[in-house]
Amino acid sequence: MEYTELKKELRIRVQERMGYEKDFSDEEVEDIIDEVLLGLEALATYPVKVRRKLKKELFDSLRRLDILQIFVEDSSITEIMINGIDHIFVEQNGRLRELDVGFESVEKLQDVIQQIVAGCNRVVNEASPIVDARLPNGSRVNIVMNPVALNGPIVTIRRFPDKPITMESLLRSGSISPEAAAFLERSVKAKYNIFISGGTGSGKTTFLNVLSHYIPADERVITIEDSAELQLQDLPNLVRLETRNSNVEVCQAITVRELIRTSLRMRPDRIIVGEVRGAEAIDMLQCLNTGHDGSMSTGHANSAKDMLARLENMVLMGVELPLAAIRQQISSGVDIVVHLGRLRDKSRKVLEIAEIVGCENNEIELNTLFLFEETGEDSQGNVMGCLQKKGVLQRDGKLKTAGLR
Repeated sequence: MEYTELKKELRIRVQERMGYEKDFSDEEVEDIIDEVLLGLEALATYPVKVRRKLKKELFDSLRRLDILQIFVEDSSITEIMINGIDHIFVEQNGRLRELDVGFESVEKLQDVIQQIVAGCNRVVNEASPIVDARLPNGSRVNIVMNPVALNGPIVTIRRFPDKPITMESLLRSGSISPEAAAFLERSVKAKYNIFISGGTGSGKTTFLNVLSHYIPADERVITIEDSAELQLQDLPNLVRLETRNSNVEVCQAITVRELIRTSLRMRPDRIIVGEVRGAEAIDMLQCLNTGHDGSMSTGHANSAKDMLARLENMVLMGVELPLAAIRQQISSGVDIVVHLGRLRDKSRKVLEIAEIVGCENNEIELNTLFLFEETGEDSQGNVMGCLQKKGVLQRDGKLKTAGLR
């Protein structure tokens, strides 16, 4: 009997033993699998290693994420992309490759999807075919179903490190220079408002987690996210808020804008918005301009200057204001922009740190403090270069108030 056929038969037998009369614990399911494996004579010729593999795969297909479980547990994998049932790609150690495995059927993939969204109280179906969710280990999940996805259910899982990355590990990997790291540490402690920009996969969320390590433990911090993925450490007075989608049960959607407005009544010292994507940018700027210093957020952009232009556009999505007024709000609210990038060798680097020094003649003025300068490639094709200091902080009032140089 072929391995795939054997696994199908075993799963049918396990499901028949379980029935539908009661909810089984994970331990009870494992016991039933053991009994079924022992009772099948055809397994006697299989080595112990194969039987152990069968047991894990059966358990994963019944209680976990089926064939995806082994990749979700692999710390070297950062992204899992499912394009239908038989085209699965992973990003491992910065390289993309296609797997030689697939789901048995569309129904099985849909079962896994429903299991994922049910775990975080979300709904996805033909009426609401797009949803963001998360796994118990904090991985971010985006799901697109029929009729929007033409080549089957599409699932993208962004897996975050088991242990939060620290500034020390970024320094070891050459992602940032010691001088820039020290500058950002002082900036966070002095309550500068920091905006982190970059493209997809450049490490914005990871970098935001790193900077949060410098927030004093005696401050009240509120995080606001579409799908909770921040891993803020050592903050006892931490409040985590997450948006909610509307669903068929007539639950009203709760947006980032509403959560930002609610957070202002919760006595925050700092507000951290996981990512600004649209009209909530105006509410975020209001926070930055009304005494909530030390707040942070992220956004998609190609450079620090482009991030400011995107902020202008996002504000206009939410409210009609003169461009001069919007730029004045940005220059008053945002202090520092940190731009990240992913280079051609797949390494992630801090490419630019810029200070917003003001708004003159209706133009936001940037003072570049650090800039990554490439010097070439080594024999393995790795990009060589370093983050060079280019300027001196001009708006140093918050540093002086905090008693820092």
